Amino acid sequence: MIRFIFKAILRDKNRSVLPVTVVAIGVFLTIALSGYLSGMLGDMIDQTARFQTGHVKVMSRAYAENIDQMPNDLALMDIEALHEELNRDFPNYTWVNRINFGGIIDAPNENEQSKGQGAAMGMAIELFSKTSGETERLNLENSLVDGRLPQKSGEVLIGYEFAEKLGAKVGDELTFMGSTMYGSMAFASFEISGTVRFGVMAMDKGTVIIDFSDAQRILDMEDATGEIMGFRKEEVFMQDEVIEMRENFNAKYANDSDEFAPIMKTLGEQNSMGSYLDLVDSVSAMFVIIFVLVMSIVLWNTGLIGGLRRYQEFGIRLALGEEKGHIYRTMIFEAVIIGIIGSVIGTALGIIVTLLMQKYGIDISGMMKDATMMMPSTLRSKFSPQLLYIGFIPGLFAMVIGNMLSGIGIYKRETATLFKELEV
Repeated sequence: MIRFIFKAILRDKNRSVLPVTVVAIGVFLTIALSGYLSGMLGDMIDQTARFQTGHVKVMSRAYAENIDQMPNDLALMDIEALHEELNRDFPNYTWVNRINFGGIIDAPNENEQSKGQGAAMGMAIELFSKTSGETERLNLENSLVDGRLPQKSGEVLIGYEFAEKLGAKVGDELTFMGSTMYGSMAFASFEISGTVRFGVMAMDKGTVIIDFSDAQRILDMEDATGEIMGFRKEEVFMQDEVIEMRENFNAKYANDSDEFAPIMKTLGEQNSMGSYLDLVDSVSAMFVIIFVLVMSIVLWNTGLIGGLRRYQEFGIRLALGEEKGHIYRTMIFEAVIIGIIGSVIGTALGIIVTLLMQKYGIDISGMMKDATMMMPSTLRSKFSPQLLYIGFIPGLFAMVIGNMLSGIGIYKRETATLFKELEV
């Protein structure tokens, strides 16, 4: 019977095309919008990862225990070999070096006298690397207030409020005073190449960004780094994946008692982000449930209307002697087949769009010329395993329930009145 019904659906376009199209569109919207909601709710996670934690972070054990103090004297050594290991074991991730440091910034005037000083929080990133993606990851170019990005050694980006406090402008010279990895005094001169609006008051008032190679030279950190951050190449955080990575990596060094041995931590294990990740999962699930319910009501009505439109057809079949139960069962089987076909098509299209949005996103940088660094310039979706099946809830079950309810009318038909109805 199923084979007969399937052939009938394929041959009768009026019976199949519209219901399948409506189901496919409903399921597609469910999948695409659910993926977009997951990506949107992950924006804060994304920004925290870009600036502070990475999707995963590799540090020395001693550094990890004192990370709030930015202890570069406990930095990772022999990082070239470590990068080779990370790139070999986790090729789907981009691994970048970061050094966080502190010190005093002095702005001298034309007479070599200080016109302004202030405590600075420094961030060293791989500005000159063509493969690190750090300038795009931190949205530096869109956040420039004045000037340009550093293009050579000895140039620095500075928070625009910090520059105003020092009385400095693009092209002026700054002097950095701090301590090296080994505790000795460090002095260096930089030229301001640009000022940046970070969007966070503390950073705007006291942050400078230099290239990683400059920081290594100034802080005596040759072949060393404070942190190695790992970012998924699609720039989307996948919690289950990074947990597995952490377990595999840390297992290699489990028997190493050296306090400078590397340790990997996930985003959820840093900056109290674990509770936020749980909250995002809960809120995302709530939105998905609400949207699935709405689409279920829409498709339930589609099934209901589809059944009512065939009221006369059912009357003819009853008049020809077909049993009510057989008509009802064939109607349900039709709804199941149509629901499956529409759900498969809608799910496939929705997942394709979600994956494309996850990889490429929608660039809105042209709409955000005055945006801060803490705002993403690309809208992205996020693929999750639940997208493979949630579309079948409205697409299949709601469609079948709608047809089941509309089919109840079959049992209310009186055979004695059928011919009179058909004559009308």
